Amino acid sequence: MDLGLRQKAAVITGGSRGIGKGIALSLAAEGCRVVICARQEAALQEAAKEIQSHGAEVLALALDITNPEHAPKLVHETVSRFGGIDILVNNAGGNRRGAFAERTDAEWEEVLALNLTAHMRVSRAVIPHMRKQKSGAIIFIASIFGRESGGEGLAIYNTTKSAVISAAKIMAVELAKDGIRVNSVAPGSIRFPGGSWDKRCLEDPQGMAEFVKREIPLGRFGTVEEIANVVTFLASERASWVSGACVNVDGCQSRSLI
Repeated sequence: MDLGLRQKAAVITGGSRGIGKGIALSLAAEGCRVVICARQEAALQEAAKEIQSHGAEVLALALDITNPEHAPKLVHETVSRFGGIDILVNNAGGNRRGAFAERTDAEWEEVLALNLTAHMRVSRAVIPHMRKQKSGAIIFIASIFGRESGGEGLAIYNTTKSAVISAAKIMAVELAKDGIRVNSVAPGSIRFPGGSWDKRCLEDPQGMAEFVKREIPLGRFGTVEEIANVVTFLASERASWVSGACVNVDGCQSRSLI
């Protein structure tokens, strides 16, 4: 199926590893010109080489999107190189796990800045360019734990992911008249080399096997590619009437009815 993405300019934050890199590879495979940004230069350049090896045109920018000056720089560099922005995937994120009563203001501010504020800032920066061309797709990588309780120790993470889903819905309503679609994707437990679930599997294989049996009806962890496939579809015109949605990609792990 041709998704009609050839020569589209796509920006992926946190694109040097894991889900972000997988999304960049998937969009590149559909013919997109790809911009990835991340904090670590070495990992970023390695990811860029991998994406380029598939024949894609790539711009890699070592930026920290929590820095207010870097969002406009990301957009400016993309527009200067590719002439516009068709797709934005807000993927960068992190966590500070622990009991609510023990989390500090500094920890809240750190994760809110990375998981929420930075994405709002980058989105605001791309909107004028998408409005000018009367089209665009903005996608937020949220979590199933933005839709329901994730258990103890996840107060900060859940709060930011719920906020992302809510903001995406309101953005979709406000930007519909401009031809800009906005959606969020809620991954379940995704395993990739070096990721948190991978580390847990290596440290406690029996415990993780029991977790999968208990929590994931499809019987395994999800893959980066499975998230990337859904994001790529949502970025394409094949999803032309999908906006304001939050799509679970979780192997039936989540328990929410909505």
